[in-house]
Amino acid sequence: MTDLILAIAHHLAVFTLVAIFAAEFALLRPGIDGKRLGQLGALDRAYGGMAMLVIAVGILRVIFGAAGWEYYVGNWVFWAKMVAFAGVGLASIQPTVAILRWRKASKADAGFSPPPAEVSASRRFLYLQAALLVFIPSFAAAMARGYGV
Repeated sequence: MTDLILAIAHHLAVFTLVAIFAAEFALLRPGIDGKRLGQLGALDRAYGGMAMLVIAVGILRVIFGAAGWEYYVGNWVFWAKMVAFAGVGLASIQPTVAILRWRKASKADAGFSPPPAEVSASRRFLYLQAALLVFIPSFAAAMARGYGV
């Protein structure tokens, strides 16, 4: 029963993470300002928080799940999935730093709007995250079918 509960929690956390990412992707556009910057900041905080929850529940699955930790540590597909997840995390740093900077500027100047070049640069990192995100469920599906051991 523990394995089922952890699997459900992990899947719900991952799907929520992807939904938040999609909302952030849709909101981060040239011309964003004011209230939308505040919403973008809230989404980015939620994205980071949900990523931490995905990691925490994932660790619990490795330790307490039915497959046992030995299955994971010796599975190259698991490590490929971890590398993809780490890549998503690293690619999220630039947009997060930019959003924090923009929010600070927006609080100082209510009419502030980030320069289009900065928005475009941050969007490129979102595209990179999206590309890397594709690998995570692909590796998960491979692991669920016994690949990598």
